[in-house]
Amino acid sequence: MTVAAVLLACVLYTYAAGRLRRRGDAWARSREASWWLGGAVLVCAVEVPWGTWLPPFTAHTAAHLGAGMAAPLLVVLARPGTLVLRTAPVPVRRGLLSLTRTRPVRFLVLPPVAALFDIGGLWVLYRVPLPAGVHHSPLLYVHLFAAGTLFTFSVLALDPLRHRPGLPLRAGTLLAAAAAHAVLAKSLYAAGPPGTAYAAADLRLASQLMYYGGDVVEIALAVVVAYQWYRAEGRALRRAGRPGRRPVPVPVSVPVSGPPPRGPRPPAP
Repeated sequence: MTVAAVLLACVLYTYAAGRLRRRGDAWARSREASWWLGGAVLVCAVEVPWGTWLPPFTAHTAAHLGAGMAAPLLVVLARPGTLVLRTAPVPVRRGLLSLTRTRPVRFLVLPPVAALFDIGGLWVLYRVPLPAGVHHSPLLYVHLFAAGTLFTFSVLALDPLRHRPGLPLRAGTLLAAAAAHAVLAKSLYAAGPPGTAYAAADLRLASQLMYYGGDVVEIALAVVVAYQWYRAEGRALRRAGRPGRRPVPVPVSVPVSGPPPRGPRPPAP
């Protein structure tokens, strides 16, 4: 089921990108590659039997990193929302734009709210007593991917939004979420999720994978946000008329005070 859904999404993306290029519009091949790679990472996270080679909780953590962090980053970098708005029929585009302007959507894409769903959900998953089957439920991966995509979308804000969050808010939220994720990983080093009995070596390996793997994805997010901030500052400087060189002064003629100039003298008699 996961493979079929991801393959269908990838084929539709490629068809839409090709349609855009055929009509003469540019669409980077790197975005298309990012979409396909994100789909491949998601399929590997969900379908590959990681428990065959890794201890149980480490295998779960590897799937968590793939479905909840790496795949959402690659998918958001592909800018699927922008592609849909440029290729879909006019009624679909109007419907999507109207949806983005509703209060629930505007609330969900706020970076602190998206971080609460993503990182807060992980704290609930690993630090609150839950039924034994939750950690192995297929719906868990759906939640991880959806929450990770929402958080990545809100922090990067690459697709068009009517009320785009400011860069300081996005950067601060990313820093706070990264710290909360790191603290969670360190806490798992000492004690596993309540109601579980994983081996100590398994917990240590899983927490290290969560800590350092999460750092890699969060650094990639920080690089994108920093690049956006750099470009925004450059545009602000150009709008302010300070491109980095002093303008050439324009000479202005100033009248000289004194008696009016005399005309030509009459010829002598």
